[in-house]
Amino acid sequence: MSRGRQSFRPERWCLAALTGLLLGSGCSQPEPNPGVAVVSLPQYEAIFDGSDLSGWRSPSGDWKTVASVGLHEADPSRFQMTEGLGVLVNGETGRTTHLMSLSEHRDAEIHLEFQVPKGSNSGVYLQGRYEVQILDSWGNYELTFGDCGGIYERWADGKGFEGKKPRINASLPAGEWQRFDIVFRAPRFDETGQKFENARFVSVTHNGVLIHENVEVSGPTRSAAYEDERPWGPLLLQGDHGPVAWRNLLVHHLDLP
Repeated sequence: MSRGRQSFRPERWCLAALTGLLLGSGCSQPEPNPGVAVVSLPQYEAIFDGSDLSGWRSPSGDWKTVASVGLHEADPSRFQMTEGLGVLVNGETGRTTHLMSLSEHRDAEIHLEFQVPKGSNSGVYLQGRYEVQILDSWGNYELTFGDCGGIYERWADGKGFEGKKPRINASLPAGEWQRFDIVFRAPRFDETGQKFENARFVSVTHNGVLIHENVEVSGPTRSAAYEDERPWGPLLLQGDHGPVAWRNLLVHHLDLP
């Protein structure tokens, strides 16, 4: 079972307005990825239900909820925000602490929706260790692991290695809502705590386009919250690289073979 799991509440699901995921199907739970071999199918966990930061660890810095975000009329590198509920944003300046979930995940199917203004940079770390990059990459043709959807590089002895660029640039323009759907397989450990199998991104889909499939990561990527590896870990949202907004952060806990 999940550590610190919150129960699924349909009324909060509706509040979050899952337009990109549910495609007009009301408040039904989304179907699991049909390409994933699943031993058990527990219900989705809403890491952020649109109302507050109760699902996240302290300190939370300048993170707050707002009703909506969009490009600022005078400065498109910033957000223009409307007060209210439904969207999670890293403050007025986009430079604050990382945000880490109270709950932890092992194998999981994760749905995330995000928005960045022009030139902004962020990321999401699975288990607080393995980053999928977020960047305003609209119009980029020479892709690297640092572009949106890239699996970020590792770092040791003063140099980077093992980063994986997305297969294709599926980015939308700055100021538009985008989504990741990620199937993640956690590293495996024996009874003595020795790792015998690396963590693996089974698939990463960006705005409905498959950009990664069966990508191993031999350890935590650069600037991860932890240098070690464990069977479980929290979801981490990068908060100090630039403005980023989130909605509909959902985790479907799996038990992959």
